[in-house]
Amino acid sequence: MKCDEIFAALDMLEKERGISPAFMMDKIVQALTTAYKKDHEGVENVIVEVNEVRKDLRMYVQKEIVEEVENPGTQMSLMEARAKYGRVDLGGTVNIPVDNVEFGRIAAGNGKQVIIQGLREAERGMVYDEFNSKQHEILTGVVSRIDPRNGSISLRIGTGAESTEAMLSATEQIRGEELVEGQHVKVYVVEVRRSTRGPQVLISRTHPGLVKRLFELEVPEIYEGIVEVKSIAREAGSRTKMAVWSSDEAIDPIGACVGPAGQRVGSIVNELRGEKIDIIKYSEDPAQFIAAALAPADVVDVWIADEGKGCRVIVPDDQLSLAIGKEGQNARLAARLTGYKIDIKPQSYKDEEPEAEGVNEE
Repeated sequence: MKCDEIFAALDMLEKERGISPAFMMDKIVQALTTAYKKDHEGVENVIVEVNEVRKDLRMYVQKEIVEEVENPGTQMSLMEARAKYGRVDLGGTVNIPVDNVEFGRIAAGNGKQVIIQGLREAERGMVYDEFNSKQHEILTGVVSRIDPRNGSISLRIGTGAESTEAMLSATEQIRGEELVEGQHVKVYVVEVRRSTRGPQVLISRTHPGLVKRLFELEVPEIYEGIVEVKSIAREAGSRTKMAVWSSDEAIDPIGACVGPAGQRVGSIVNELRGEKIDIIKYSEDPAQFIAAALAPADVVDVWIADEGKGCRVIVPDDQLSLAIGKEGQNARLAARLTGYKIDIKPQSYKDEEPEAEGVNEE
């Protein structure tokens, strides 16, 4: 049966939206075979042949040749098969052409619907592929809607046919940050999931990965791999600690991140609405790394536990509150950054108890 309109529609979809004609044709063939089986009880094997050169489709019902027919939908007697098709053998198969009129009725009833459904599926697949490749990257979205009930924000990310809506939940927003409709905002793509309603893009403004990617955009040495971000601990909207390291002794990793007159780190602080950022030099020596992580407090000594990831840190008496930080934030972030459980004690405690139980001096 000639199907010029179907082939023309598939060519147009490929040119305008980049959707593969083969993908769409598979959907059409699947729908046609399903529809025929639904109208003809007992039929199991339906074949649709596609001739792209002649732009036509042909449908056949495949039946097994048997001595006695038990299921007319799947079998044909040897006598009947030889009368219609000449030399055939018992146990073989024959392909019986479906009448063009009947095939045309099935195609007309299902072709348009299948193209629409296949188009949606293909577009969802393209959007999924587009954003799946951008997991753990930064994208810029435009605020399209703010839900006053729960504070969640809808963002339009991407452009053209390969754009989608992403939801920035209240828990993934920077504390105290106020966004307005139409505002452009950078978000971190945490994960992309498939769903029946299309791809679901999970985004965040609180994820530590956002800080890392912002530094990659702002600091050429990080983007080029000269300076490496070893770890990040973050309490979004308040403070971030980031450990950096360089294999090139001529490069100061902290200076590279701060930039001339603090321009590089300053632009990131502005993007994060004033969030404080402590940049710390990473060390393979746990004691040195822990001491640096507790900045801005000075550290007198660090003992590392014989077993496990624990340590005791001694600080000057007048810097105990600075080392711990407001509501324990400085110590908490330092522990996350280093991976060690940190017990902070004042220097007077060391004088009273020179040998801490369960730890050895480094």
